[in-house]
Amino acid sequence: MRDLAMQISGVLAILVAVAHGVLGETRVFARAHIEPASVRRLLRGVWQCGALAWLAGGVLLLVAPTLPGDAARGWIVAVLVPVYAAGAIGNAWATRGRHIGWIAMTAVIAFALGGL
Repeated sequence: MRDLAMQISGVLAILVAVAHGVLGETRVFARAHIEPASVRRLLRGVWQCGALAWLAGGVLLLVAPTLPGDAARGWIVAVLVPVYAAGAIGNAWATRGRHIGWIAMTAVIAFALGGL
């Protein structure tokens, strides 16, 4: 059961990452007027770095049950829980709780902890 919880956490993390990247490009940066162009490119890159980190974390959570020993699983969760917690807290604070992102990231954390 704990393997399933860890894999659900990984799948959710990957979905959050993909949604963050796609919605950033199609909704945020498609409408934003950021000058100069170099700052726009920088912000776009930083935005996508977050999505890439969440995607990589999701892959690690997804494969954690297949790794030998429980130490790897524990370290993966120990590193990724604060990453997702920071995203969830920042999202909830910035949107005053009116965005599904913080709920999805909290679910990733809950399932990851359930998979320990």
